[in-house]
Amino acid sequence: MTRPMVSYKNVRKSFGQIEVLKGVNLEIGEGEKVALIGPSGSGKTTLIRMLMTLEQPTSGVIEVDGTPLWHMEVNKKLVPANEKHLRNVRKNIGMVFQHFNLFPHMTVLENCTVAPIHVLGLSKKEARERAVEMLEKVKLGDKLDVYPSQLSGGQKQRVAMARALVMRPKVMLFDEVTSALDPELVGEVLEVIRELAHEGKMTMILVTHEMEFARDVADRIVFLDNGYIVAEGPPEQIFEYSSNERLKRFLSRFRLHSVYPLTTRSV
Repeated sequence: MTRPMVSYKNVRKSFGQIEVLKGVNLEIGEGEKVALIGPSGSGKTTLIRMLMTLEQPTSGVIEVDGTPLWHMEVNKKLVPANEKHLRNVRKNIGMVFQHFNLFPHMTVLENCTVAPIHVLGLSKKEARERAVEMLEKVKLGDKLDVYPSQLSGGQKQRVAMARALVMRPKVMLFDEVTSALDPELVGEVLEVIRELAHEGKMTMILVTHEMEFARDVADRIVFLDNGYIVAEGPPEQIFEYSSNERLKRFLSRFRLHSVYPLTTRSV
């Protein structure tokens, strides 16, 4: 692995009496693409929501590019982070949600320039140049002056990607980004993510139920169940050769086409 871009160190998260993450340890390297899979309620989305500072860990340490996220160092001791520290670290992270969360009263271009102007302090000209570049990357360069209500679900999701990318984050998070889309629109969104992944520059964490897609784009698959990391490894190991019974039961729900030579091997 390259140097860690994201580290979870014995991270736990409880909602009331329910512990949804039970001591997770995970490192994700710079430029690595990691897919988080697992049944509903396994802790996948909570894991990335903590990274986006939408949920606070109950205990443990999360680091981004070597800097603690929810903690800061004061007099050589880690103490709870203040809002300034959280904002400073969070600016390295972009997230695309299940639902697009676009501003309905703003055009596509305005949706993509408001954060660079107000958060990064870019000029309107600089923000527009970045936004146009990213909208062209997601194949929406002809929709600059269109409002969200005039777009399909797949187009809205691609605008949401461009809006995150224009901030030039070090880490991009994708939370079940196709789950709210009609089936015929899923492919166009996955293709854009696939192209981003194959560029190889950005660290990406994807929560997904699209197993074929996960196998295609991820360098590593992490399987969570009941708040634990139960199995992890390269796609070949996870989808073809794992002997983990819980993982095999989970994958049996999906129709997966074998893309690796089948041999007798256990992992």
